[in-house]
Amino acid sequence: MEKKLAEYKCNTNEAIQLKLVRFPEDLEDDNTTFNPEYSHQVFGDDEVAFGYKGLKILLYYIAGNLSTLFRIEYTSKVNEKFDCVEADDVESKIREIIPPGFCTNPDDFVSLLEKEVNFKPFGMLLHTYSLHNEEAGEDITYQIYKADMTCPGFQEYHERLQTFLMWFIETASFIDIDDERWNYFLVFEKYNKDGATLFATVGYMTVYNYYVYPDKTRPRVSQMLILPPFQGEGHGAQLLETVHRYYMSSPTVLDITAEDPSDNYVKLRDFVLVKLCQDLLCFSPEKLMQGFSQEMVMEAQQKLKINKQHTRRVYEILRLRATDMGDAEQSRSYRLDVKRRLIGPYKKKQRELAKMRRCLRPEELTNQLNQIDLNMQHEQLEESFQQLVSDYRRVLERLAQA
Repeated sequence: MEKKLAEYKCNTNEAIQLKLVRFPEDLEDDNTTFNPEYSHQVFGDDEVAFGYKGLKILLYYIAGNLSTLFRIEYTSKVNEKFDCVEADDVESKIREIIPPGFCTNPDDFVSLLEKEVNFKPFGMLLHTYSLHNEEAGEDITYQIYKADMTCPGFQEYHERLQTFLMWFIETASFIDIDDERWNYFLVFEKYNKDGATLFATVGYMTVYNYYVYPDKTRPRVSQMLILPPFQGEGHGAQLLETVHRYYMSSPTVLDITAEDPSDNYVKLRDFVLVKLCQDLLCFSPEKLMQGFSQEMVMEAQQKLKINKQHTRRVYEILRLRATDMGDAEQSRSYRLDVKRRLIGPYKKKQRELAKMRRCLRPEELTNQLNQIDLNMQHEQLEESFQQLVSDYRRVLERLAQA
């Protein structure tokens, strides 16, 4: 029986099929399908739906306004032959995250597709850029807009857009749209269809404006997602730089931060901030070789709204570019400079250890010492340094190609 029931378990990351539809033929084209990276927030840690064979959860979105087709298909489902066993209610789980008003009939969905020509981006245009598409053999134009909940139709659009977070951000949650301190930044692709110009959703970012006493704000990036068909093309960098430039122009903004940033976001931010900072006089090769300075902190904060912690990383990346790592003295100087910053947490542990020696009984101290192996700390410090240099080199390589 157990073996028989195991046949009715489906991996939900494979079962969920997503599409961004521009043309009716896209519905039958497997090349336009993509799958989630995560589904645990909807289907549990195992990312499994029980009770079906050949399960397909179809979530198709019209490329621009994201009107949705939701269908469930399967080849067989557990039934009364299995005592006390019920199939998971997949439909209810999906309905919890997608807003009402979706289609269940493909013909209805295709009829909505015909109205897509009327869809226009929301809000204020901030930036237009072009990227060359090898497959199409032409340059494609993209635009970035700033929107808010006062834009007609934007609230409903955002409810559809944010459903993608559940599939591509590991710890995603929906935001409180009634809070007016949220800003929304949207990326669209312009494309032609039957002689008309249409817009396709590429990605977006949400930013929350925190109050800083007495009269400043600190914008904090909360969510950022470039949809999978557009990933790896440079849209994330374009979006982050555009958002940064938008806030740079505001005298009330203190600096720009991010909420619980992923490793990929940190690498993206490194690239964008280095690109913005590299032409500042305080980051000239001569000044970089003199070490991290208060001048760098002040200029980056005042001109570019970059905080001290991020400015320090920019300094380390640009100093690596200015350093001849083949020169023993320059290499040693750079290594020591970076390690002095990295060693902070280790020195804190050593201070804690000194307190323990005064306070703990011998057996308790031995237990703590086993957790604080100084040789291990030196190895970890070197490992951290080498990883940083590797990350920094990738930023510099990307910068050289920009």
